[in-house]
Amino acid sequence: MSRPQQIEVLRQGLRPPWPRPDVPHVAIAGRSNVGKSSLLNALLKRKKLAGVGKNPGKTRSLHNYLIDGQFVLCDLPGYGYAKVPKTLRAKWGAAIEQYLQAPMVRGVVCLIDGRHPPTALDLQMVDTVEHLGLPWLPVLTKADKVPRGKRTKHANQAGHELRIAPDQLIWTSATTGEGLGELYRAIRELTEAT
Repeated sequence: MSRPQQIEVLRQGLRPPWPRPDVPHVAIAGRSNVGKSSLLNALLKRKKLAGVGKNPGKTRSLHNYLIDGQFVLCDLPGYGYAKVPKTLRAKWGAAIEQYLQAPMVRGVVCLIDGRHPPTALDLQMVDTVEHLGLPWLPVLTKADKVPRGKRTKHANQAGHELRIAPDQLIWTSATTGEGLGELYRAIRELTEAT
């Protein structure tokens, strides 16, 4: 996997103006505690770039990172369970929906815990992304916690529920680095698409 040479932390927030609308953006979405921030740190080979916590709900705004001056990765707040007030969760939902409709957003990395079938909220996020006409990358996280002998079953079930072929799923692990090169290449392809 090629390593980004320069990563710039941009403005965080829950409302526009979104930073760097002059370059393509790719959002990283997933339910609370799916490992978004850990995966982002591993993907960009930076240990403490994105805040990681034991409790769900660590990411509380849209965190934007400019990669090599060419594109932005946006770490979205997790959906679903989080120990935060309902009013804040509602703000997250509104901010995410508004952000995803911005013209510079080229696609969404949809993270799903590889140990379990997609949740109703995962399916709702995919439906939202598809409704907005955005391409999306289906990514199964925590591959290191799923025995290789069970992966085909997990991928078949996830593929069926997501209405995609199982071989479209990218297995990843923030712990071992598995799948990160493939994911990074797929993100770059999204940013280069017109």
